[in-house]
Amino acid sequence: MNYLDFYKLSQEPFSNSPEGRFWFNSAQHAQATLRLGRAVGARKGLAMLTGDLGTGKTTLARKMLELLPEEEFESALMVVIHARVTADWLLQKIALQIGVENLDSDKLRLLGQLYERLVAIHQAGRHAVVLIDEAQMLGTRELMEEFRGLLNLEHNEKRLITFIFLGLPELEEILKLDPPLAQRVDVRCRLEALNEPSTEMYIHHRLRLSGATREFFTRSALLAIHAYSKGTPRLINTLCDNALFEGYLLKQETVDERIVTAVAFDLGLSEATPPRVAPGDRGEEPPETSPEVAAAAQEKREEGETELEAIDRMLDDLESQD
Repeated sequence: MNYLDFYKLSQEPFSNSPEGRFWFNSAQHAQATLRLGRAVGARKGLAMLTGDLGTGKTTLARKMLELLPEEEFESALMVVIHARVTADWLLQKIALQIGVENLDSDKLRLLGQLYERLVAIHQAGRHAVVLIDEAQMLGTRELMEEFRGLLNLEHNEKRLITFIFLGLPELEEILKLDPPLAQRVDVRCRLEALNEPSTEMYIHHRLRLSGATREFFTRSALLAIHAYSKGTPRLINTLCDNALFEGYLLKQETVDERIVTAVAFDLGLSEATPPRVAPGDRGEEPPETSPEVAAAAQEKREEGETELEAIDRMLDDLESQD
């Protein structure tokens, strides 16, 4: 038996592979997708998305590919896996991504093939889009100049290709290697870490998609996960996966804060802000919300508070009265 059987889950809920079926449309991910989608739909030349490690850039890139209709776009995702990229390699890779066949080894002739393919895509009523993940690894002025040249490819005054750069925050400095290119960025987005309510919704979302029919984490465990992960999805996944495994080893059906803290220590995350203990949660079963608290929470939501904020406020009020 593994923890999937123990917790009666149909699939692994917290894999760190960028799997589209677990897409979590947080407010910031939805906004980034909307902005990048507008750049593509308007045939902009260059858009960029930056974010710290583990914030979900690759997952968002794959989601973008799913959202772009094949009848309207010739789209591809290119992942840069090392920093020693040459201009020739870059052009060949882009040409392959958009369907150029029998690549010429001569750079000028290759550019001609690339242009002909882009024109053919345009005349078919479609638009070429290339998403470049880990774009911060394209760290030379020569490469930035190549992109600027490609953005100049037009047909009947129509731009023929859109690039979307995805990378770490230092991508902003890489673009400055070629100031004219930096000025041509039409759309900029940044992915931040998830806040506390979004972290909780993210965990519930992945568990629900994996067949969960009940709560597996106590309230204080959820707070601890957010504190130790700082809201970074990749670290949330790692913490939750290990915590569920430890819960299985202990034959503990509900994961509490103590398990999360032990896992965080093992993973080297124990220097994070210590988690606060939620009212009504002492490491046993997840706290229940009374009908009175739920009704009061609804009134607070109508005043602009989220459900989690409203329930927390009501629980705090009730505890202070005791």
